[in-house]
Amino acid sequence: MKRTHLYTFGFAGLLAVTLAGCGTSPSGFDASPSNNALQSSPAAPASPEPDAPAPETSASPTASPKASASPSAATRQQPMAAANTVNVMVYQADSQCETLVPQQMALPQAEPMEAAVGRVLEQNSTADFSVAGYRVDVANGVATVDLRLAPDSRRQFESLSSCERFALFGSLRETLTQNPQWNVSEVEFTEGGEEIVL
Repeated sequence: MKRTHLYTFGFAGLLAVTLAGCGTSPSGFDASPSNNALQSSPAAPASPEPDAPAPETSASPTASPKASASPSAATRQQPMAAANTVNVMVYQADSQCETLVPQQMALPQAEPMEAAVGRVLEQNSTADFSVAGYRVDVANGVATVDLRLAPDSRRQFESLSSCERFALFGSLRETLTQNPQWNVSEVEFTEGGEEIVL
């Protein structure tokens, strides 16, 4: 505010002096204020200079609370993200295809069962075999997993080895039945509504 008043006052004084001194042309008026403004600019910073450290010091404290507030905001968002997830046991075959190993994962609370099926499918996707989509329906304790192969998948379900079948279907079955909150006791697999014969 001080700077604005100083520049306004200086401009009004220059205008009064210029108009009172001589009736110069508009072009002469345009040139003289610019020169006077340049001359007055060294004197003008002398008054803002004491004010300048004050805004800087006031800006630095305001900046530091923002910096300290950002981690707190991040820590506030983390519990919110955790509140929207639920822990689910997702099973995966070991490297020898002998047993299924559980792994706890934080999945979206809205549709944890579908997310768990998606994780198992991701784990068992290969360069020549991939599932493009799936749907899970549960009725009377029986979960039906309907799978659709990707159009560019060079292999079919029937061409999977015994280890690959164990890793895919065994992991899906174990994941769905070993999470008691879903009340699934049996799992069936279909492809486009047709039963997949294993």
